[in-house]
Amino acid sequence: MGKGCITATKYFLFLFNLLFFIFGALIMGFGLWVLLDNQSFIAVLQESSNTLKVASYILIGVGSLSMAMGFFGCIGAIYEIRCLLGLYFTCLLLILIAQVTAGVLIYFQRDGLKYEMSNIIKGMLINYTGQNRTTEHTWDYIQRTMKCCGWTSPGNWSENIWIKNSSQPLYPCSCRNESLSGTDIKETGLCEHLSTNLPVYETGCITSVEGWLLENCGVILGICVGVAVVELLGMILSMCLCKSVVQEDYTKVPKY
Repeated sequence: MGKGCITATKYFLFLFNLLFFIFGALIMGFGLWVLLDNQSFIAVLQESSNTLKVASYILIGVGSLSMAMGFFGCIGAIYEIRCLLGLYFTCLLLILIAQVTAGVLIYFQRDGLKYEMSNIIKGMLINYTGQNRTTEHTWDYIQRTMKCCGWTSPGNWSENIWIKNSSQPLYPCSCRNESLSGTDIKETGLCEHLSTNLPVYETGCITSVEGWLLENCGVILGICVGVAVVELLGMILSMCLCKSVVQEDYTKVPKY
């Protein structure tokens, strides 16, 4: 391989490692968002689902490892160190295999995940008091902004312990349809109503929530595909550069 071609390969590999570092930072950032977010539907699931917490830690771990590999790949490419290039190729291969395996598992377990999500929401509606600021207030926010009530329908709220045992007609305040006449509008908790015709939205939140999840899954999928493409290119370029390095010159590596 000519010297000019080697130089071009070296700097292309440096560029791809820089992109790989950035994509790794995005994956780690998304994992942190899933773990720490308390203002979206993720917070509702996270309170009761260990699966989501484990997934967030995996994303943080993969993102951190990707950032580290991007850094070492940059060093190996610039200073043409074969051991770092070989290590970089091996780690990229393992990460790519892990990503493909995780994607296949999620795809084939999607029905089970959907069932688990439904059970989490229905269980939260049954035990809703309006006092839990993490999950219940997040669900109130979802119902207000998406203009829906319950999971599959407003009838899900009839199983709520407080509503079932109350002598007064109660309904979740966040379900309040502003276009209908009724009591004063509140954001959280349970509200009283004088008649049995409750002023609430008539559609459940399942359609809107699934649309929200699919929209965010598209973003995640796009990031993962981008990372996979960068990984493949990085593997190809690292092998080309590694084969072209006949003898390593460690004097080029800066000493501190």
